[in-house]
Amino acid sequence: MTRPSWRADPSEIAAIVAARHGDPFSVLGPHETGDGLVIRAFIPGAQTLAVETTQGQPVGALDRVHPDGFFEGLAPMDPGAPYVLAASNGQSQWRFLDPYAFPPVLGAMDDYLFVEGAHQKLYERLGAHVVRHVGVEGTNFAVWAPNARRVSVVGDFNQWDGRRAQMRKRVDSGIWEIFLPGVGSGAVYKYEILGRDGNLLPLKADPFGFEAELRPSTASVVASPTLYKWGDEIYLRARAERDPRRAPMSIYEVHLPSWRKAEGWRFLTYDELADQLIPYAADLGFTHIELLPINEHPLDASWGYQPIGLFAPTRRHGDAEGFKRFVDRAHQAGLGVILDWVPAHFPTDEHGLAQFDGGPLYEHSDPRRGFHPDWNTAIYDYGRREVANFLIANALYWCDRFHIDALRVDAVASMLYLDYSRKAGEWAPNPDGSNDNKDAVAFLQNVNTLVYGLYPGVVTIAEESTSWAGVTRPVDMGGLGFGFKWNMGWMNDTLRYMSSDPVYRKWRHNEITFGLLYAFAENFVLPLSHDEVVHGKGAIVSKMPGDEWRRFAGARAYYGFMWGHPGKKLLFMGQEFGQTSEWDYARELEWGLLAHGFHKGLRDFIRDLNYLYRSHEALHGRDCESEGFEWVVVDDAESSVFAFLRYGARTRPILVISNFTPVPRPNYRLRLPYAGRWREILNSDASPYGGSGQGNLGGVDAKEEGFAGFPAMAEIQIPPLATLFFEFESAGLQ
Repeated sequence: MTRPSWRADPSEIAAIVAARHGDPFSVLGPHETGDGLVIRAFIPGAQTLAVETTQGQPVGALDRVHPDGFFEGLAPMDPGAPYVLAASNGQSQWRFLDPYAFPPVLGAMDDYLFVEGAHQKLYERLGAHVVRHVGVEGTNFAVWAPNARRVSVVGDFNQWDGRRAQMRKRVDSGIWEIFLPGVGSGAVYKYEILGRDGNLLPLKADPFGFEAELRPSTASVVASPTLYKWGDEIYLRARAERDPRRAPMSIYEVHLPSWRKAEGWRFLTYDELADQLIPYAADLGFTHIELLPINEHPLDASWGYQPIGLFAPTRRHGDAEGFKRFVDRAHQAGLGVILDWVPAHFPTDEHGLAQFDGGPLYEHSDPRRGFHPDWNTAIYDYGRREVANFLIANALYWCDRFHIDALRVDAVASMLYLDYSRKAGEWAPNPDGSNDNKDAVAFLQNVNTLVYGLYPGVVTIAEESTSWAGVTRPVDMGGLGFGFKWNMGWMNDTLRYMSSDPVYRKWRHNEITFGLLYAFAENFVLPLSHDEVVHGKGAIVSKMPGDEWRRFAGARAYYGFMWGHPGKKLLFMGQEFGQTSEWDYARELEWGLLAHGFHKGLRDFIRDLNYLYRSHEALHGRDCESEGFEWVVVDDAESSVFAFLRYGARTRPILVISNFTPVPRPNYRLRLPYAGRWREILNSDASPYGGSGQGNLGGVDAKEEGFAGFPAMAEIQIPPLATLFFEFESAGLQ
């Protein structure tokens, strides 16, 4: 008997049943033929399958042509008319809309922009999106896997069976997609991928997953489509009008899981963190909270710098809406939120991006460029436009959907150099022999151009530890285009100095002064970061030599010098009150220490430092300009005394003096630019902070007496291990 022409070819049926058909939509679903409309479906386990109208009227039964559940048959209905499939296995019945009856959600423009690397809102198209498509509620899934032979979305909704939701491949872009009617927010899913070699890969989480399961589970979760109603319009408007180089920036760096624990030692939720962390940081006068990566990552015992879900706030503290509420409340309290962002590398966990469709895809195919030997991680292929687009879209996503105020880009140096942490023979130079990663440079320039162009007031900050020129120079002037750069040299030099015994500091004088030789070569942030309180380095107070009084006095003097020094400020959590132990992911900060005087005094000093810094334009307005700084005492190595002036734009100058020995310096003669009253506005040795209470009884009077090239001179009482701030009182300056 001749097989009717509308019947599917047996080889295609076999490929569908084996889940090895590269184009399932060409077989399944409704198809017009010369004999009429034929409908085909693959429903594993079903014994009968019938077609009904959406009102429940029978259209006709389909023939079961394969015992595993492949059905087909002619359906006397109009092409394009919606229908329902009614299945039975002899014990139960179920009715559902056929996903293969729906047209694509994505369009040709999505393919074009993605392949060009120019899809700025790629996160609105890829991933899992709850949508209303052709009048039906469901979720559209889309994932990039150009080398895969087959991709299926699997989850609780289809018994994790990769045969049930085999996706459509968009040949022009290598994106696979399928609309699954009836699947809504909260659904747990992954992608099942048949690699280019025909082997089934480990199930993959969605690279664009907007929410994820709580570890140790690793699946993605369909996010709710509800639109959060923000209340930070005033903050965002002011942010857009502010020049961040001339505005105060005092950053409290936080690892959310270990800042504070809830009862039962569980993680605080985003709302609980908003209740506790935001008022704490605001009360201490910080302008920003910087969060170590909150992207989903598998390991608690880490900072989070090996993220699996770049688009998902970690489930440890709640869902994405909770994180939006956290940012919103921070803005309403006057605090900016900085997010640590990791485009430098990614972990090789099997459910992540590594070998995503059976071979190198997100990672560079040459291991000399695609594998990081120090961290055992994969390195992105920045020269592949789709990969660069993925990362760029992620940066824009946090600015767009979460109103993030800044991205601090981690490990930039590892991106810039082909030979970073590699020995001879372990890296491949450019054709001209150079060692710069030109693809990474172009990628960073593109990210910075788009962030600054699309989101006024948002800044980017580079953690870059080398002498690469022009990190904060604009892109159109040949720079990388970052707003700020962490000053790692300043941090390392000054910490070495402060960790040494005061008796030896006169021989290390240049470790304090050297930073001013390049302080204005870039726009700098001075970081006392998380890196300085782990791996045996000890906490900041613990680095200070001497007994308890000297250690806390040294820390106050150091912080005072830092807040007076040109550059924005960053302090890792716990260092504001003298945390004594190293960071431990499993614990919270040592909050009980605040019951002791020295710790409370240090915290109060940080609060007063921040308010002084924020309220005096001379201390922040020209952080990035040499006109805002002038040495007064730079060469008194014998006494370990340093003094300098900070200038604003027509504001009163501020004198900063630091004595880094435990020896008081009475009647210290100091040259000054103006004669008159210089009011003492902050003294780290004040008794309320735990100091000895020495000072200048409110200020000093500078006499009109030429001294060391300045027109005026004053004699100042400098306490031991202390930093003092003086403001010149003049009717002509604000």
